[in-house]
Amino acid sequence: MKKTFIIIAILASGFLFQNTEAQIRINVNIGSQPVWGPVGYDYADYYYIPDIDVYYSVPRHQYIYQQRGRWVFSRSLPPQYRNYDLYRGYKVVINDDPRPYIHHQTYREKYASYKGHGDQEVIRNSREPKYFQIKDHPEHNKWKKEHGRRNH
Repeated sequence: MKKTFIIIAILASGFLFQNTEAQIRINVNIGSQPVWGPVGYDYADYYYIPDIDVYYSVPRHQYIYQQRGRWVFSRSLPPQYRNYDLYRGYKVVINDDPRPYIHHQTYREKYASYKGHGDQEVIRNSREPKYFQIKDHPEHNKWKKEHGRRNH
């Protein structure tokens, strides 16, 4: 009886530890998101911008677009869209696809109706304190002072 109780206790503690560990693994990359990104996301891998048919990789800080049938990875928008206002265009957050541009036709068709939608709130205009840590947010310097951050 004692051995059975000990085995059950060990199994139960292992199960509880796994559940606790799973709850701790929460992805957050708010500080990496650009201020023109949409509010409401603690984590974003990619944005798809239907207006200009371009992806943005949040972790890499790179735009991904097709040029002459090849995918280009660049720190800047394609030349024909250099004057595009990222603050006004609609951005679709994509987190469940490690390379969404490979499934480009699917995303293009799925989000075609979002073209021309400029009513999405962007991080720069948000008053939520969680976004103040983003270096280009208007409240970032205030956030740095309050949090004693000097190297941001």
